[in-house]
Amino acid sequence: MKKAVVLLSGGLDSTTSLYWAKSKGYQTFVLIFDYGQRHKKEIGSAIKIARKTKSFYLQVKFSLPWKGSALLDKSLKLPKKRKLEKMISSGIPSTYVPARNTIFLSFALSYADAIQADAIVIGANAIDYSGYPDCRPQYLNAMEKAALLGTKIGTEGKKFKILAPLVKMSKAKIIQLGLKLKVPYELTWSCYQGGRSPCKECDSCILRAKGFKEAGALDPF
Repeated sequence: MKKAVVLLSGGLDSTTSLYWAKSKGYQTFVLIFDYGQRHKKEIGSAIKIARKTKSFYLQVKFSLPWKGSALLDKSLKLPKKRKLEKMISSGIPSTYVPARNTIFLSFALSYADAIQADAIVIGANAIDYSGYPDCRPQYLNAMEKAALLGTKIGTEGKKFKILAPLVKMSKAKIIQLGLKLKVPYELTWSCYQGGRSPCKECDSCILRAKGFKEAGALDPF
């Protein structure tokens, strides 16, 4: 059976990507990252989802002591109640974690190289998103080229892909796909805050609400 290393945050996009990988016949090996983010709630969600899909999972813990993001530094304010147009036009938001996907993909590449995986699956999206530069197709294409050059599996000529199945999909289309795949969205956590319920004000909550509304579906959370 072909193998995929899946990056799982516990959010809507990464969970849909995991279910997509399962539907494509991959044996899934999940990486969950604890990198000093504001709350651990998404980690708990990711573990529940990994277990539900019967994926082998590893939790990787590391720190970024230089911070540089509102998701890592509680002294920085999270953007709230931003209009969708402003998310797109106002540049890179304070919630961007410097080079986060590069770091995550580097861990995934090492893991994939070690287990001779066929692919890495990431839930990056460049349509309904907050404007992170490391979610764009051209970045992911460049990372795949680097992966082929800098790994044993790539050097030996093994076919290997970095797959971002949602990268050109709207949030509504992602949710519609997830509903077809029976993704348990009630287990996911998207909010940048770690309260008992979503804040409904941060960029992630706003984009999630927009997606469910446009998909004509009710958010089970």
